[in-house]
Amino acid sequence: MQQDYKFTFYIFQFFMKHKMFCKTGQNGYYFTKLPKTAFCWWLKDTFPLHGGMVLNLAFGAAGMATAFLFFRFRGTGVQISWKDFVHRYLSRGVVGHIEVINKQYVKVFPSYLWFNIGSVDSFEHKLEVVQQEMGLDSIPVLYTSESDWTVFLGVLPTLLLGCILLFVVRRGPMAGAFGGGLKGIPFRMSKSKARIIEDRNSVRFKDVAGCEEAKLEVLEFVNFLKNPSQYQDLGARIPKGALLSGPPGTGKTLLAKATAGEASVPFITVNGSEFQEVFVGVGPARIRDVFATARKIAPCIVFIDEIDAVGRKRGQGNFGSQGEQENTLNQLLVEMDGFNSSTNIVVLAGTNRADILDPALMRPGRFDRHIRLGFPDVESRASIFKVHLNPLKLDPLLNLQSLSRKLAALTPGFTGAEISNICNEAALRAARHLNQWISTDDFEQAFQRVIGGLEKTQGLQLSEKTMVAYHEAGYAVASWFLEHADPLLKVSIVPRGKDLSYVQYLPKEQYLLTQEQLFDRMCMMLGGRAAEQVFFSQITTGAQDDLREITRSAYEQVVQFGMNKAIGLVSFDLHQQENAVTEKPYSEYKAQLIDQEVRSLVEAAFQRTFQLITDKKKMVEKVAKRLLEKEMLSRADLVELLGPPPFQQKYSYEEFVEQPEDYEEGISLPDVEKRPLSPTPSIKTLYRHRVITLI
Repeated sequence: MQQDYKFTFYIFQFFMKHKMFCKTGQNGYYFTKLPKTAFCWWLKDTFPLHGGMVLNLAFGAAGMATAFLFFRFRGTGVQISWKDFVHRYLSRGVVGHIEVINKQYVKVFPSYLWFNIGSVDSFEHKLEVVQQEMGLDSIPVLYTSESDWTVFLGVLPTLLLGCILLFVVRRGPMAGAFGGGLKGIPFRMSKSKARIIEDRNSVRFKDVAGCEEAKLEVLEFVNFLKNPSQYQDLGARIPKGALLSGPPGTGKTLLAKATAGEASVPFITVNGSEFQEVFVGVGPARIRDVFATARKIAPCIVFIDEIDAVGRKRGQGNFGSQGEQENTLNQLLVEMDGFNSSTNIVVLAGTNRADILDPALMRPGRFDRHIRLGFPDVESRASIFKVHLNPLKLDPLLNLQSLSRKLAALTPGFTGAEISNICNEAALRAARHLNQWISTDDFEQAFQRVIGGLEKTQGLQLSEKTMVAYHEAGYAVASWFLEHADPLLKVSIVPRGKDLSYVQYLPKEQYLLTQEQLFDRMCMMLGGRAAEQVFFSQITTGAQDDLREITRSAYEQVVQFGMNKAIGLVSFDLHQQENAVTEKPYSEYKAQLIDQEVRSLVEAAFQRTFQLITDKKKMVEKVAKRLLEKEMLSRADLVELLGPPPFQQKYSYEEFVEQPEDYEEGISLPDVEKRPLSPTPSIKTLYRHRVITLI
């Protein structure tokens, strides 16, 4: 036993001898000399051990190891039979005394032997008879009881596993699943993970471009908190909150970061998904904790990112996590506009799905302002490009103002995140080729990679390549000779990503589309399928994406836009209804009529395109052969092959790029107190690019 107890000391001495942990100031003990393996690095980074925990773990591990080794390998003696005991030991007089343990077995001392017995009475009778027959003196018999450590050994692995799980939950990554509340106090999960932003020099409003009106709205909220008397003297009420909504990548979170950098009041940020847990009551408790923290440091701004995780419409089921989500939403509604609400707290929220938010959350008094960040127009894209191009090392021959305008004109429908990606891809390509600076060729290749994907080294078979070339030539000719088709900029048959080719258009940014414009775009997208039938008398799967877009456009014209005489001036938003497949707001006869009108519209568009490709057959063949030769044609090449477009018009590229060099895009930030602006609608550009999908 003394040697077993020394084992604990030896383990701790091993840790100290190899200096596997050391004391660093007031932060406690850390492992500093673990072997450089992946597991040990993961252990060191994932489970930082502070204070006396290292000592507790060391002694605990040593104690459990000692107990396990003692009970596992302790000597229990040699088992013998009754006959061996009588003839080998008792008859020779080497037995000092006998201990009957738990009335089950007998230990023989000092020989350290043992054997099982049936019953105590039978054993005493047999021992007395043997001693009389051998003429021996009576041997002392002791009766003792010992604990059965086999039960402990059986549950020891379970205890060890439970201790490890408890440690992982309290100190490891799983502690985040409980809101970090298990670190120190078990099962305290109600504390939120909201952070108070202290670094105010990372992102500023000058780093946010393309959403000037939204910046003015947010600046007004900041000014409300800084100078409340300016508005309260006039009887104005400080707005409770603002909702930033829009497509992904339009700068909602970036604008919130800039607000944190510009605001002179505390800024609290939290993610909407952090309020959702499988435990009942955790979400509402975290909501209360966030606003309790905000009231302590008011006036302040609370930003909830991805609020649709907690703010979805109620009444869509009350089972499982849905009921907990509704409870969390109810608590949020009470905190924002209830008996305990505070006028010195402004709530900003961001979401991509404003259409699914609960109406009670959207009403005035909670989110007074709804700030929409849409797709940037050409001027906004130019200002965004200037922000992202400024830190890059550009070719000295390039002018930043001119380059930003040209790139903005070439990227209709792109968001700020996609523009940032293009600039970064251009810089990566220049570094990959060991260039001293970034050239226009780097931006062109980056643009093609973002749109089409990485260029494939594996080429197509000659028959497939020929089919793709005529397919793309049909698009080019159809868009060239249709009045309302989008101007064609580039056509390529180089496989990229999952696509075999792509065509780049420059659509004119406009708010309204006429029926003639929509019909011409349908005809343009059918150019590839018509060329296949004219030249090969067969069709392929290359037009799958085009047919999908044509079907969607045709149904929108008939069902939503009221552009069909047979259906009439009605509109059904089927794609926005969850039960649109099973519940239709019209009769079966009307559904058959809609299908018939859509089919007739698509057929009319195809017949028109087929006739156009037939009439311009020689031009299509000329373009296809040049594509097979060069694999990529620019607008200048198309002008050389097809002549000038029959319908001359200025489009966005020419209108914007040809502006004078001293033109300044965007708007300046006026004094919020004097002239606040309202956000203007932005256009969502359709048909940015068209690709042939590889099946």
